[in-house]
Amino acid sequence: MEEALETIQQAATQNPQDARALFGLAQISFECWRPAANLFAAARKLYPDNPDLIRNHALALAAEGDRTAAEQLLIEVLRHQPLWMEGHRTLASLRVTHDDVAHADESYALAHASAGPSTALAMAWFQHHATLKQWVAARNVIKAMTRALPGNRQLEMAALFLESEGTTASNLAPRFAAFDAMRDPGMDLCHVRFLLRTGDYGAAEGLASRHIGTPAARMFWPYLSLCWRLTGDERAEWLDGSPTYHAVTTLDISTSALSALATILHELHRLKAPYAEQSVRGGTQTDRQLFFHPDPAIQDLRIKVQAAVRAYHAQLPVLEKNHPLAKQLGQNISFEGSWSVRLRGGGHHVPHTHVHGWISSAFYVAVPQQTEMGAAPAGGLSLGQPPPDLGLTLPAYATVMPKAGQLVLFPSTMWHGTHAIESGDRLTVAFDVKL
Repeated sequence: MEEALETIQQAATQNPQDARALFGLAQISFECWRPAANLFAAARKLYPDNPDLIRNHALALAAEGDRTAAEQLLIEVLRHQPLWMEGHRTLASLRVTHDDVAHADESYALAHASAGPSTALAMAWFQHHATLKQWVAARNVIKAMTRALPGNRQLEMAALFLESEGTTASNLAPRFAAFDAMRDPGMDLCHVRFLLRTGDYGAAEGLASRHIGTPAARMFWPYLSLCWRLTGDERAEWLDGSPTYHAVTTLDISTSALSALATILHELHRLKAPYAEQSVRGGTQTDRQLFFHPDPAIQDLRIKVQAAVRAYHAQLPVLEKNHPLAKQLGQNISFEGSWSVRLRGGGHHVPHTHVHGWISSAFYVAVPQQTEMGAAPAGGLSLGQPPPDLGLTLPAYATVMPKAGQLVLFPSTMWHGTHAIESGDRLTVAFDVKL
């Protein structure tokens, strides 16, 4: 990324009126954690109506501490373009991560009042509330939009999702059947979760299995794991490993280097609340690709985890070609995402998986004293335990207790979460290795 930044700087210098060069300079500067708000402003003079430029200008303003300007920019554009969904999502996310949930959906309501009924707006507004698990608000949106847009298929699907997430009533089966022929991954995933809650594990497996071999497969592998474990199917061991395909290693990083890493990471945790769509509860997450940051402590960690991923891959058994963990490592290891999480008192991760990753991770930079963290398993990483909202009694495969300097690697399709800490500061780096 540093070479990319140097190259795009040359392009922008040689072609100061080239909108693409200025956009590229602003974008790569932002991704490399450099000041970029002024660069986006300059690019917008040449490319004023580009929605990506506007959105990322707002994100850069917020990252540089001017949240008010960021919000005003988005509000002004949305006033003229009320059906700009990415603008609504960005504005809502800015407010959520700055602990202003109460006003997060205001732009959706204003857009509905000015533009009238819109399926796209209705679904985006509904998804905002559903992601935050604001079920009453989500239902109110769907009810209001259904009155305005009767017979709308997407709104019917959203209403079914809301009912299925909050009930185990078997009378939902005919309503799911009405959507079966669509083979829509989102609707089928909702149905699989409902079948698991109601104890119909065989039907859940059958529904999930039809997406294996499709681009949506990684959404369904974690649920097949649950189905197979619940029915005693040996394919659970084939998928997750026996023993499980996770590894714990200590990286060669000195105490002073860990301290330097913790210092820079604390500076990057500028948000006040977690992203709604992420697994963090009672903490914060950094907002860009962490491994694009030029700080030497972060770049040293990136190099060390690449070596650790190679060692992890080398010790895996030979896996069948259709196994989601089967892959040949090339010369370079790329990351789908990299970030840091800071948990404080009561902080934890809800069980989840990473559908866009291949190998996932947890690297412990700083861990509270045991007396602060609480009795085990407080602070521990739970592998294989399903989300509690499914109502399943499956135990975790393993619980890894955190230790500064330690790295845990595991398949991205494996359920994982953390037990809440009582107090203190738990600082981690995590990444997903790219498929």
